[in-house]
Amino acid sequence: MAACGRQVVVCALLLGLARHGWSKEQSSAPAGPQRERFEHADVFYDWVTNSRGDKLRTFVTRPRGSAGKVPAVFFVGWLSCDSVEYPNGETDGFGALIRRIIDQSSYATVRVEKPGVGESRGTRCEQADFQSELEGYQAGFDAMKKFEFIDPSRIFVVGISNGGGFAPLVPETDAEQARVRGFVSVGGWVKTWLEHMFEIERRRFTLSGKTAADVNDRMKTAAFLYPEWLVKGRTIEEIARERPAAGEIWPEGSDRTHLYGRPLAFYQQLQKLNLSAAWSRVKVPTLLMHGQYDWIMTREDPRMIAAIINANKADAARFVEQPETGHTFQHYKSLNDAFEGREGAFDPAVARVLVDWFQQQRPSVPPPGTPPATP
Repeated sequence: MAACGRQVVVCALLLGLARHGWSKEQSSAPAGPQRERFEHADVFYDWVTNSRGDKLRTFVTRPRGSAGKVPAVFFVGWLSCDSVEYPNGETDGFGALIRRIIDQSSYATVRVEKPGVGESRGTRCEQADFQSELEGYQAGFDAMKKFEFIDPSRIFVVGISNGGGFAPLVPETDAEQARVRGFVSVGGWVKTWLEHMFEIERRRFTLSGKTAADVNDRMKTAAFLYPEWLVKGRTIEEIARERPAAGEIWPEGSDRTHLYGRPLAFYQQLQKLNLSAAWSRVKVPTLLMHGQYDWIMTREDPRMIAAIINANKADAARFVEQPETGHTFQHYKSLNDAFEGREGAFDPAVARVLVDWFQQQRPSVPPPGTPPATP
């Protein structure tokens, strides 16, 4: 829920090289599935492996016609098990953002598929916990240095939805942190996961048409359910047996082993994170984006991240709220429409904010497709 991929409506109803080994770089698409095509970028396909033996597909793009080393954008993805590969074009708002950064920013980019997603091998995504997913991103970040066209001293990290919260955890060491020249958090979070569940459940109950009195009654049940699970580590089945009302408000109904397609342990690990501490280490330019009608993540979270960073370095962080957009930056007429998934067309102006921000970090390089200046 906190990080929907492409299934907006479903999600709205639910949300060292030895250690990080890469295979030999491949410059052409492997045979089999349909592949992405870009006007101004070439795609390289490779693999990384986490400590659990999951072999994860990676996608690395290089600006077409670029010479020498170029800065790179490293993507940290959402919560759902949707692929980060978009062979069919801009099928959702997040895909539009990713594809336009690839094609319009003049930066190299790196994406890492989750365990069990797409061509990735090993643990099935619906069984993989957060730590194994984080290790996959850390593997991809660590191994960017093998690509000669990527400038290892100019890396930008873009976290999307769930990834927009834990993005600062991807660079593991002080040396890797020093390579990051900027962060972008798109629909991210920073509070504890327990707070997130309280906030999203109140919105879910309200937007689903419950009366104000019923919402408060349900929140009293939620106040019992979520601490028992996230903090005390009890199973949902056990909690529901003790208090049947807790089972009645559980978002997944009869499925007491998963939430939003991920195992319960995934969220218990999220609850243990201290994202405020992670963002407190950030002192580089950071863009925080939030959709006006995002009912999944609060407006307060990205503003909190901005305040944390600006306390380290004045004006380093910028908060931008995109009008009439939801969690995935599709357009909606209202918060209720966003909840029901009644989306409009994607507005290119949303992606333009991101592309322009990247150009501001590298003002001397014109975007791809720009005609040469007239002598």
